[in-house]
Amino acid sequence: MTVPPSAPEPPSAPEPSPAPDPLRDPWIAPMRQALDEAARAPGTGDVPVGAVVLSADGTVLGTGHNEREATGDPTAHAEVLALRAAAKAVGEWRLTGCTLLVTLEPCTMCAGAIVLSRVDRVVYGARDAKAGAAGSLWDVIRDRRLNHRPEVITGVLEGECAALLTAFFRDR
Repeated sequence: MTVPPSAPEPPSAPEPSPAPDPLRDPWIAPMRQALDEAARAPGTGDVPVGAVVLSADGTVLGTGHNEREATGDPTAHAEVLALRAAAKAVGEWRLTGCTLLVTLEPCTMCAGAIVLSRVDRVVYGARDAKAGAAGSLWDVIRDRRLNHRPEVITGVLEGECAALLTAFFRDR
């Protein structure tokens, strides 16, 4: 018995592009800057977390990456360093109108600094189920008991942000 030749498979349709996400898409380019900043941290043994502070018009006011190992300073988290640089650039501690982008969900210390700095918005990539204080474990940033509650946007380039951290810890 002979098997008839099968018909050629029709060409596969191209994968559809993901639908635009108006909430997250505007933050992709500056999150890539935060990822570039994060990539600098492992050179000193620090966890690869990066942060960027933008003014209301999108100007970069400050950047930072984890430097705890490099400096021996327990407060040298990416967010704190970026907020310090932005405050210096602006000339005051109030960062009203600014957006902080960070590759990893802020911890409680950083969440407190974010609230106290009065930034308008926090955008982060990867969730931190062990220490996150912007919705995962705690939600300090949006706690109704506080006098300032920035908007929080999550999951921007989440896969890339998480992959950088996973690779770092796998290599340790």
